[in-house]
Amino acid sequence: MTTGHRITVEPSDRHVRVEREGRVLAESDEALVLKETGCPDRYYFPPVDVRVDLLTPSRTTTHCPFKGDAVYWSMPDAENAVWAYPEPKPEVAQIKDHLCFYEVEVV
Repeated sequence: MTTGHRITVEPSDRHVRVEREGRVLAESDEALVLKETGCPDRYYFPPVDVRVDLLTPSRTTTHCPFKGDAVYWSMPDAENAVWAYPEPKPEVAQIKDHLCFYEVEVV
């Protein structure tokens, strides 16, 4: 990692949930929290805690020099709202195949 840039991944000590229009999309006591310099904390959910049946794979991919290549999923009213790193860089290997949402409620 470059000097001054830091990423940590650790188990969240909080219950986290994702809702959209009254529907729970993800809910977990086993999420991981990724903290990255200059970015908001992001919660990565194990797939078992996500309503993957409500997601449609997207053709969108992005590259992060610190985490690797991300793939995305969409919902009917939210394009590319969910992402994951199928082969993350070794420094963040814990997030492999976990799903992340833009809007998360932490309780």
